[in-house]
Amino acid sequence: MLRCADGTFYAGSTRDLEVRLEQHRTGFGSEYTRRRLPVTLAWSYRFDRIDEAFAWEKRIQGWSHAKREAFIGGGIDAIRGWSSRSRSRSGHG
Repeated sequence: MLRCADGTFYAGSTRDLEVRLEQHRTGFGSEYTRRRLPVTLAWSYRFDRIDEAFAWEKRIQGWSHAKREAFIGGGIDAIRGWSSRSRSRSGHG
């Protein structure tokens, strides 16, 4: 996960983190990050299988900014029960 200059996050998966990170840093990674340079690596994890990495990418892309921040700061324990807490705070459950 990358932190962009405007404070937003970009989640992606790759087979070669260093190459992909350099692509993003130089404006050749994605249109999203190109418009939000500079970017810094906020979180990464090496998965054994690419399908696992892709599944996490899609999961993270569905999270709110606040949930991504919590995850980066405290890992999976920081977001356990996040959905139920956020629903109860908003009065929806």
